Amino acid sequence: MKPMSARTCAFIGFGANLGDPFATMPRALEALAALPETRLAACSSYYRSAPLEVSGPHPDYINAVIALDTGLSSQALLDALLRIESVCGRSRNGMVAPRPIDLDLLLYGETVMQSPTLTLPHPRMHQRAFVLLPLAEIAPALSIPGHGPLTSLLENVKGQRVVRVPVICAAMQGQPFFQTECPVRQTPISTR
Repeated sequence: MKPMSARTCAFIGFGANLGDPFATMPRALEALAALPETRLAACSSYYRSAPLEVSGPHPDYINAVIALDTGLSSQALLDALLRIESVCGRSRNGMVAPRPIDLDLLLYGETVMQSPTLTLPHPRMHQRAFVLLPLAEIAPALSIPGHGPLTSLLENVKGQRVVRVPVICAAMQGQPFFQTECPVRQTPISTR
């Protein structure tokens, strides 16, 4: 395996509330691991959360956060995430519509940017327990550029219903984490 070019730690939010999220997540992880100049660094536990900002009945979401070491640019990584969503059955016909998969580029290193296609950090991540809890599980010392430390942000979302699901990320189960530049825990989290 040839050495990667300059790498960046990127955090990806996974969510799904249609189909079988527990089957979709391993497919998404496999696709992420197959990206050029990219490797999985960590994956949080699954979390169940109520949909936010929706009208009418929607199924609960299953969420997780994935850390990647990548040599891809932020735009190339976003384009890859959109392709993976499409392959996994996602059609973009509404911002808050139920979906079989949602992959959000939450953080790309310390990058702060806004373009017509990408805003970093993700514009609402600091307001969402279903992002902050799994992120804190794998990178507890992380600080969100422009928003501050995760520990402080978690205080602001205590009222949101998010429950850890007693299943660990199948692709990382029993696997040691890779040597990584990402500020992630270096030992798997036990769910027992």
